[in-house]
Amino acid sequence: MSFGYANGRKIFNNLNFSMEKGDRIGLIGPNGAGKTTLLHLIMGLLKPDSGEIEIFGKVRKEDRDFTEVRQRIGLLFQDSDDQLFCPTVEEDIAFGPLNLGKTHEDARIIVRETCEKLGLNGYEKKITNRLSEGEKRLVALATVVAMHPECYLLDEPATGLDEKTTQRLLNYLRENTHTYIIITHDLGFLKNVAEKMYVLSDSFIKEL
Repeated sequence: MSFGYANGRKIFNNLNFSMEKGDRIGLIGPNGAGKTTLLHLIMGLLKPDSGEIEIFGKVRKEDRDFTEVRQRIGLLFQDSDDQLFCPTVEEDIAFGPLNLGKTHEDARIIVRETCEKLGLNGYEKKITNRLSEGEKRLVALATVVAMHPECYLLDEPATGLDEKTTQRLLNYLRENTHTYIIITHDLGFLKNVAEKMYVLSDSFIKEL
């Protein structure tokens, strides 16, 4: 796969990458190497200039091809404000399940269970844009968890989290998830959750 931005900046030139169900991958690399770009290509938010993206056994080209992908893979954006757009925490968390066709009662149950898992009890009625950056990060993660995805793409998930909350995140990942890519510069965090480590640099991905 090859990809470059409209300003002429080339990110990938014949990049090859694959992952399987059950892979727990940590992805590192210098700033600007294309780590976030790769996740956005997987989700169909960006389109490659050439090459193919195959997910769940199907080649994905058009935006409609990624509808299933976005229902089965959860993306945590690097910037929490890109993920949170409802007035309250519970509305943000419920948005995804409701969009998948869940009833309001089912969505309320999912919100409650998700908040319990991530230590967000008592935050349900809080105004999202008044939260601290660390709190926003956790709520953004909750919006992904509430979708019960088969695979997680987590872009700097521990940014802004204190030690206690980071440990809660680690515990959740170990106990409740099976397939993911985690991007972070925190090697200590990755060593606790990643079973495979890859480095992305100069349009190549190699396993460490």
